[in-house]
Amino acid sequence: MAHKKSLEALNFTLKDLRRNNNIFGGLMILLAGDFRQTLPVIPRGTPADELNACLKASPLWNNVKTLSLTTNMRVQLQNDQSAAQFSKQLLAVGNGKVPVDATSGLITLTNDFCRFVDSKLALIENVFPNISENYQNYAWLSQRAILAAKNNDV
Repeated sequence: MAHKKSLEALNFTLKDLRRNNNIFGGLMILLAGDFRQTLPVIPRGTPADELNACLKASPLWNNVKTLSLTTNMRVQLQNDQSAAQFSKQLLAVGNGKVPVDATSGLITLTNDFCRFVDSKLALIENVFPNISENYQNYAWLSQRAILAAKNNDV
């Protein structure tokens, strides 16, 4: 989520420190992440401001070599078919391949994508069954999470 100016500043600094006019002073820089999920945060900015601040809008982008991971290692190592199916469905959502309802602008998830619940209490009960008995079991807790877009929902 770094602003393109921070990487451009790093580029100039490394060139200066290493007395080398090659990009990043001749060093290889490894960046990791999903560009769909890492737009810079611009306070009170517009979507155009966010796009202009991302690395793809920098002259440095011409020197970037993009590599993609293609194998979900967790699925492959555990040989879990339900995890493989979930992984495929999640990628379809992320890649925009799930149909969007023209009137609402929303997508419809299939029934096997996740468990649907009617309330926050039902969600907690589904994710943390018997929490009163397991709240000190760190292995049990580490296998569960509720993710939310906003902290006050958590």
